[in-house]
Amino acid sequence: MKTLTSAPHGVASNEMTRTLTLPNGETVTEDDIILYNGYPYRIRFVDDDRYEFELSPLYWGNSGMDIPFSDREALVDQWEADSRGTLTSTEWKQWLREARHNPQFTDAEIDEIARVLPTTSGLLERLRRILHR
Repeated sequence: MKTLTSAPHGVASNEMTRTLTLPNGETVTEDDIILYNGYPYRIRFVDDDRYEFELSPLYWGNSGMDIPFSDREALVDQWEADSRGTLTSTEWKQWLREARHNPQFTDAEIDEIARVLPTTSGLLERLRRILHR
């Protein structure tokens, strides 16, 4: 299996899965949900000459609110203190509790996000926590 990397610790792809190394060192795929600037997003790799990938907001994805990035360095430049990468089920539950009291979000938005977030603890999450220690 051949791996191609466009930048050190950047975007890599192989025959099965494309990955992105976040500024916090986590490697994620399009299946992962990350907390970026206080909101849940998915990474989407795009076939575009100007952009390598975009972050698609979990609720508002494909609505013109996706955030395009030319490369990983552009993401590093915009990674703020409230960006965390992937969260545990407990952390996502806490995010949902806080978001329900935030007037910035509607109940419908939070309800839909809650259906998608990984809020149950499973084997994969336990392994991920062990490996990131």
